[in-house]
Amino acid sequence: MRVLSIMATLASLTTALPASAQVATDTCVEPPEPVVSLSYGSRYTDESVTRSDIDEDSNAAVNAALAPIEQFLRDLSSEANAVISGVDDQVVRADCVIAQMDVWAQADAFSDLGTITANFSIGSRLAGFAMVYRQVAPYSRDAAARQRIEDWLGRRIDEQMAFWEEDATAGAKTGNLRAWATLGINLVGDIRSDPVALRWSAWSATYLQCQALEDGSLPQEMRRGKYALHYQLHAIAPMVVTTLLLEKQGFSILGVCDNALDRIVQFAMDDLATGAASQAYSGKMQSYFDGTEDLDSFEIAWIEAYLVLSPNPDLDAFAEDFRPLRHSKLGGDQGLLWNAD
Repeated sequence: MRVLSIMATLASLTTALPASAQVATDTCVEPPEPVVSLSYGSRYTDESVTRSDIDEDSNAAVNAALAPIEQFLRDLSSEANAVISGVDDQVVRADCVIAQMDVWAQADAFSDLGTITANFSIGSRLAGFAMVYRQVAPYSRDAAARQRIEDWLGRRIDEQMAFWEEDATAGAKTGNLRAWATLGINLVGDIRSDPVALRWSAWSATYLQCQALEDGSLPQEMRRGKYALHYQLHAIAPMVVTTLLLEKQGFSILGVCDNALDRIVQFAMDDLATGAASQAYSGKMQSYFDGTEDLDSFEIAWIEAYLVLSPNPDLDAFAEDFRPLRHSKLGGDQGLLWNAD
């Protein structure tokens, strides 16, 4: 249930804005209905010990529940990228993004997560909202809306820290889902200048990287059957971006556990040639080589952030065929976000 319409939000904005800005806000579209409750089971069959055998009906139910969030994040990240690209109406665009997010904040979106699977999946979505917010907040004129959004995100990351400490399953605590939650917690911690969240994210990011074996494989992901390499890549994205953010925040974890992040990245990039290393661990031909899926550019969008941490001409050349590299949960266009730094 929406507790505040976008038009009401915009009306409160325009009372404090000059006439030239008031007209422009008419172009700000209404956001999707806020998603307050999420409750669904696993994408995988009950018998799938490796969590790699997809239950088509359950998978469809999960996708349907998450679809409005995914589309909203894609739209928001596109607008946020336009703002930081310096478009002529960047302040008005920023105000619109903040007004749209404020509708979800006032509805207390994601406050009712009814299953453990919903708790697992929300971390990456929080990261996406936080990445959008940090792009547009400096240009927005609505301090009250910004505060409501920050408070909303703060409530969600407090819940996420408690979840990962107390309720998450043992295997998940070492895998990609925790890595995404760690990124979201770091971003919101930085936005709110929250030392607890920042230090928790630094500890969690270190813990996750130190799970890597000597060859850089991540044991939790290598259990995932034909999706082992897929999930190694999925884990790398938040690991890399969190590491770069921590470096900028003064909480450097570069080089932990014998340069674990470099080994994790190298394992994945080497294995994209044949999938043989992941197959040896998982016992299954990998999804990129058995016809299940092709490598999408968003799966390697983290390369732009990684090249800031560790310049690598070969990796740069590999990425060139996939650019521009975009990922809505990482804030959109990664070249735009990181290459100007």
